[in-house]
Amino acid sequence: MSVTYKYPRPAVTVDCAVFGVDERLKVLLIERDREPFAGRWALPGGFVRVPESLEAAARREREEGTGLTEI
Repeated sequence: MSVTYKYPRPAVTVDCAVFGVDERLKVLLIERDREPFAGRWALPGGFVRVPESLEAAARREREEGTGLTEI
């Protein structure tokens, strides 16, 4: 069985843990819309693009996954 990868190897990913507090501690989650695990809750995250820094990738993934730009 051959395997084809969409992303150059090694594939590096980032996930964003965004916390908030009002009366209780909260964490920002997204509901996955694709398999695997469609319909499950997850931290916003995804693959780092080749010319991208980890910080830029985390910011991009947070914005794409949640629509939040200024936090």
